[in-house]
Amino acid sequence: MVETEKIGKRREEKGEERDSIIGGSAHKTFRLKRTLAKKQRQNRPIPQWFRLKSDTNIQYNAKRRHWRRTKLHI
Repeated sequence: MVETEKIGKRREEKGEERDSIIGGSAHKTFRLKRTLAKKQRQNRPIPQWFRLKSDTNIQYNAKRRHWRRTKLHI
C-alpha cells in the first residue's frame, strides 16, 4: 500500500494523471475516438514532394508527437 502511494506521488510530481491514460482504454466514446483519430492523422511527417519544393523552408513537422514522451491530456 505504501509503495503504490509513493508511485502515485511521483506521477503527480511529473504531471502525469491517471485520466491522461484514457486514450489507451478499451471502452472509448465516439467523441474520444474521433479526437484520437484526428491526433493520429496530424502526427505524421511532411510529404517528400513538399520538402523538395524550391520555395519552402519547412524541412520537418515541428509538431510531431511521440506517444511516450508527450501525452495528449484529453
